Amino acid sequence: MSVQPAADSLIGVILAAGKGTRLAPFSERYPKPILPILGKPLLQHQVERLQALGVRKVIIVIGHLGFEIVRTLRDGSDLGVEIEYVDQGVTLGIAHALGKLEDRVDRPFMLFLGDIFFLHDDLGAMIRQFGNGVHGVLAVKEESQPEAIRRNFVVLEDQQGQVTRVIEKPRHPRSNVKGCGLYLFDPVFFDSVRRTPRSAMRDEYEITDAIQLFIDDGYVVKAARVIREDLNLSFPQDLLDINLRLLEGKCFLGEGVTLAPGAQVERSVLMNGVRVTEPITIRDCLVFPEVTIDSRTDLERRIVTPDRVIDCR
Repeated sequence: MSVQPAADSLIGVILAAGKGTRLAPFSERYPKPILPILGKPLLQHQVERLQALGVRKVIIVIGHLGFEIVRTLRDGSDLGVEIEYVDQGVTLGIAHALGKLEDRVDRPFMLFLGDIFFLHDDLGAMIRQFGNGVHGVLAVKEESQPEAIRRNFVVLEDQQGQVTRVIEKPRHPRSNVKGCGLYLFDPVFFDSVRRTPRSAMRDEYEITDAIQLFIDDGYVVKAARVIREDLNLSFPQDLLDINLRLLEGKCFLGEGVTLAPGAQVERSVLMNGVRVTEPITIRDCLVFPEVTIDSRTDLERRIVTPDRVIDCR
């Protein structure tokens, strides 16, 4: 029987190795987990949530442009944690990435997918559900849009609230409970990860297959309804929409932002050091740090980086 862990005895794990090819042109220069959400890399938001739960050690699995992730978060001391990095090598799915950590994780671990921004109610509820015979907790939400479930995985439960099935990308979801890419597992889960077959659907090692093996082996897995929104970062416009969603109609101006007389900013994020040299209106935009905007026409639904402007209209 497992005992409910103290939060500071958990390890945080973040999977951040994907190439993010659908995010081009960003993927040519940035790993998507460090793209900015309200002025901070997405990964930093996740590390800060783990640290707020009491987690003190975080392992990040890196791959594509992984050196940029290391350069951004360094050893984690600025965030109050110790960060260790592991290179996935060939990227063959979530379970494959997780399998790289079997000899490094010796205690319960909370697992984040590094390309999702979570709006949640109480992640501590996952820890409170864990232990005392429960060896896994899946963060879920009750989803009103069947198409959103088809893009993720559906979770089926019995009358006692135990998870009985998880089905990756179901064509006909038999429940409105959607898995959201955030998990808490006992390290015995690695026994199932090691035995996970390569899937026919995507020719990868799927975490849902590992979870189903885990359940079939008799381990108790519960679902925690703690996610309000799981905002996936897949396409360039997603980066803008996530930032605008979190602004809630306001503006975010970083340090050292300077605006020309008459310039106006509406529902936009201007990161540190941005300069606007003309009296234009910037509306529903995301501007990367240290960018000088000298356009004489208004900007709307644009992402402005140091080397290009991406139209998201």
